[in-house]
Amino acid sequence: MRRHRFAFSALPLVASLLLAGCINLTPELQRPALPVPATLPGGADPSAPLALPAWHDLVRDDRLRQVVERALAANRDLRVAMLQVERSRAQLRITDADFLPTVSGALQYERAPNSSGVQATTVTGGLAVSSYELDLFGRIRSNSDAANATLLATEAGGRAARLSLVTQVISAWLTLAADEEQLTLARQTLASREDTLKLTSLRAQVGAASDLDLRAAQSLAAQAKATLAQYQRLRNQDETALNLAVGAALPANLLPGPAPLSTAATVANTATLATGEWLADVPGAASSELLLARPDLIQAEQALRSANANIGAARAAYFPKILLSGSFGGVSDSLSNLFDSATKAWTFTAQAALTLFDAGRNQANVKVAEVNRDIAVAQYEKAVQTAFKEAADALNGQSEWHRQVEAQQLFLDAERERTRLTRMKLDAGAASLLELQDAERTRAAAEQALVQYRLSELLNRVALYKALGGEERASEQTASAAK
Repeated sequence: MRRHRFAFSALPLVASLLLAGCINLTPELQRPALPVPATLPGGADPSAPLALPAWHDLVRDDRLRQVVERALAANRDLRVAMLQVERSRAQLRITDADFLPTVSGALQYERAPNSSGVQATTVTGGLAVSSYELDLFGRIRSNSDAANATLLATEAGGRAARLSLVTQVISAWLTLAADEEQLTLARQTLASREDTLKLTSLRAQVGAASDLDLRAAQSLAAQAKATLAQYQRLRNQDETALNLAVGAALPANLLPGPAPLSTAATVANTATLATGEWLADVPGAASSELLLARPDLIQAEQALRSANANIGAARAAYFPKILLSGSFGGVSDSLSNLFDSATKAWTFTAQAALTLFDAGRNQANVKVAEVNRDIAVAQYEKAVQTAFKEAADALNGQSEWHRQVEAQQLFLDAERERTRLTRMKLDAGAASLLELQDAERTRAAAEQALVQYRLSELLNRVALYKALGGEERASEQTASAAK
């Protein structure tokens, strides 16, 4: 009975502590200042919102859209990222379960001799609460905040993985398209040089060409064969990489290249990298703060918030831990009377435990949590700097690659005309075969370079889309709420 009186006398104290609320020992966290310039290169209006197209609006080729959709459905890395989100969500539920007591039911049957030596039966049944902690100093709240921030970070990581997969597949498909065009050019070059070799051999037989002309033609034909083998190898490797990114082997009708004759070829399917509009334009940004909506930066910021909340949980170990336990049930000499005429019994226990000596363990735990927070700050700042560099490089390259493609196109047009004129002079006997071979070699190199420059321009556009966050950007309301 003394224990019962103590329990009743402790109830007002416990109730007052609960009404007063718990103490928050987590330090206030302010988003670190951006360790980058306030504006990005590009000349856009810093106050204007950044409206990026969705990925299916960015892509203008129907086949590529289908490839990306397949990758989003079958890629294993993205599947792992989504499962990690589910795991973090379940972990948060586990952590939040500590806010409420765990109630268990028990039924115990015991038969043993009593003090008189007579066999007696005792049946005990009821409900029990063991070691329910009153969160007076915010340990459970801090753990919940840390788990919630971890969930938000994992969700942002899932969006970052999705954006990375979309841009990876687009880049891989465009690279494969460039290899297909390079293969076509290599085959055309080889056919042209083999024709030149045949012509040179015939002329050498009648004394109209020198041995030097013949060896030069043989050299250029062999070089064309080596180039063709090189691009065939690169094309096969890029197709394997694309299939790996997608997560399944792609059918031939979804691979880049000329459309089959049996299908209705669209303009995009028959265009080349140098002439086709494969991707929509990506608008530029000026304010560096617009990068904060990138999913990877949100992930880094939430990881920082989780580390900061762990400091509050570590500090709570300095204070007493209040544990409540109790039970309510009945005791009877038979199971049939347990819930009818059984003797009711209950207990209530409140326990306060305070660590008096732990050889500095609690202090070290707080220090570890603070260092982890400082590490998370440095990682967040590094992520911001990396994002700024990626966006700045892509914005700088946006206009430069376009000018380089235009200049290369002019160079190619000039070399094609030079080749035509040289061939006419050769037919008229006013030019040598070596001059024609030199013109053809320069023209072929210019054609290959134009494909490569156009590919680089498109890949830079994809990189800009990713650097600005793509369609996975958080809304402005969500981004500002985290400040």
